Amino acid sequence: QVQLVESGGGLVQAGGSLRLSCAASDRTFRHYAMGWFRQAPGKEREFVAGITWSGAYTEYRDSVKGRFTISRDNAAGTLTLRMNSLKPEDTAVYYCAVSLGRSSTISPLEREYDVWGQGTQVTVSS
Repeated sequence: QVQLVESGGGLVQAGGSLRLSCAASDRTFRHYAMGWFRQAPGKEREFVAGITWSGAYTEYRDSVKGRFTISRDNAAGTLTLRMNSLKPEDTAVYYCAVSLGRSSTISPLEREYDVWGQGTQVTVSS
């Protein structure tokens, strides 16, 4: 089964940028939709962005639209989340995930995702 490893988190000042990467252990992930979720302390995990297998379609939660960009490189086996104009409320552990039941559609529901990475911490200071 595909395994996912996130990287790229860190501490950044408000207004700054970070790029998160998610590396898949094998090439099977290229057939499926993928997503980024985040979980802040004391809060439930929430959908951030999703992308179809081909990268042709993407979806974002309203609070990150225009600031975050999700992309994927199936040949390289990587999923990327570029985050600009970061705000303190973006502080969370960020997770990438694969939806093995979807390829050309995107779900914002956590239960639709089957394989998860271990998460990477993003902290935005004010």
